[in-house]
Amino acid sequence: MSELRLDFYHDVLCVWCFLASARLRHIIKDYPQVQVVHHAFALAPEPNSIARMFGDAESGKEEIMGHWAAAASQPDGEAINVELMRSRTFPYPYSMPGLLACKAAEMQGGMPAHWDMFDRVQQAHAVEARNIVDPAVLKDCAVEIGLDVARWEVDFASPAAKQAVEADLREAEQWGVNAVPTLIFNQRWILPGAVPESTLRQIVENLLEGKDPSAK
Repeated sequence: MSELRLDFYHDVLCVWCFLASARLRHIIKDYPQVQVVHHAFALAPEPNSIARMFGDAESGKEEIMGHWAAAASQPDGEAINVELMRSRTFPYPYSMPGLLACKAAEMQGGMPAHWDMFDRVQQAHAVEARNIVDPAVLKDCAVEIGLDVARWEVDFASPAAKQAVEADLREAEQWGVNAVPTLIFNQRWILPGAVPESTLRQIVENLLEGKDPSAK
C-alpha cells in the first residue's frame, strides 16, 4: 500500500468538523500511512460575522443551534451539548481566536499539536459550551494538551499565526473550498461534508490500494 495525503479543512465552530475529526482519528489508527494536513477555514472570521450572515446575533445562534441538533442526532454525536450552549448568555463565538490558537500550537508541535489543539478547543465549544473567544479558555486548552504555554501565548499573538490562517484561507479559495468539513485526498479528490466513517474508510482503503475513488 502507498501513502496517502489527506488535507482537512475545518473550523473550530463547526460541530460537523467535531464529528469528522473523531472519525479521522479512528481511521488513522488502522492506517498510519495516512498523513493528515490541517487547514484553518473561518466560517465567521470577525466578531460581527454571525449577525451579518443571519440578520442579528440571536437569530444566528438559533440557526446554528439547529445545525448542532442535527449533528448531535448522529450515532457518534451524543457528546454535543446543544441545550447547554443554547443556555449560554455570551455571544456565539467567532472563528479567528480558536483558529489562531491551533496555528500557535502547530508552530510549536507541528500537525499533531494542531490537531490536538483543534480537538480540545472543539471539546470546549461543543461539549463544555465554553466561550472559545476568551483567551483564558484557549490558554486552558493549551495547558491541557501539554504545550509550552508561555511560548504558545507569544505565538498566539504573533503576526505569523494570523498569516498562517490567512494562507490557509487563500489555499481554500484556490481549491474551491467554501464549506467545512472538506477533505482533499492526495491533492486531487475533494470531498465536502461530514460523511460517515464507513464511507471515509472505504475511500481511504481504495486510495491506498491504488484505486480511483471517483470510478464507477
